[in-house]
Amino acid sequence: MIDVGVLMQAYQDACELELQAFKPGNVSVFAEGHDMTVADFRRSATVSAKPLCHLEYSLGEKIFYAVQATREAVGCNTNLGIILLCAPLFEAVTAVHYSELGLRAALQHVLAATTMSDAEWVFKAISLAAPGGLGASDQQDVQDKPDVTLTEAMAIAASKDRIALQYVSAYGDIFDFCVPLYYNSADKWADRSWAALAVYAALLSQFPDSHIERKYGTRYNDTVANKMTLLAHALSTADNPKLLLPLLYQLDSEFKTLHLNPGTSADMVVATVFTVFLEDLHKSSNKFVQQNK
Repeated sequence: MIDVGVLMQAYQDACELELQAFKPGNVSVFAEGHDMTVADFRRSATVSAKPLCHLEYSLGEKIFYAVQATREAVGCNTNLGIILLCAPLFEAVTAVHYSELGLRAALQHVLAATTMSDAEWVFKAISLAAPGGLGASDQQDVQDKPDVTLTEAMAIAASKDRIALQYVSAYGDIFDFCVPLYYNSADKWADRSWAALAVYAALLSQFPDSHIERKYGTRYNDTVANKMTLLAHALSTADNPKLLLPLLYQLDSEFKTLHLNPGTSADMVVATVFTVFLEDLHKSSNKFVQQNK
């Protein structure tokens, strides 16, 4: 098991790296927006780290208390999606079987073992966070008491929410799509923040953003996909991605003028970077153990 302090730092580093990436339409060190600041996100990462790492909390409790800490610190929903994605990863790496199974297999065990109590805590967390565009649901509405496990509740929402989909696909988007792209981009440019942007652009070029769809339906899906396909292509052929800064400022202005915030895709970036950090930590600890046998 990885040291709790190291885990908390890895999580906060992943949150910070996402802020260092110039993600058009989203909050970053290059451009704030949507009545949220970089300081809000940094504070959110700091206060949510401790409950997410609390070894005596269940998965649902981790999520609720992390959301509660964020709400008390910044007064708005800055990181619900990040918490929903990262909490199972915390749970996986603090499980006894993690060192034998590896991250994704341990994560599958965590997701298969969620309970109705976890679902109840998460429903309370979502209600507290009050994410934009959240409406009523005919099945397992977050205002009601759940009668299914957390993973079963996520399965009901998976067709319309990319974060929920990760719970029923063993984080397929993260492990199969985002992580390989991140590693390839980081190797190419030797810069992790640009690798994070490559993941963000690729996600939006391929998949509608759930946060945008909750607010606007499918109205802007083609607009966002077309613009981010151009960006993803420009990144894939760029030897020096800093030359794309004028394009990034232009896209950011266009998205924010339309009040488009691809928040779910940004959350997926944090989860991707956190996954990479956890896998690197695991490799390092295994190497240390092998060298000292």
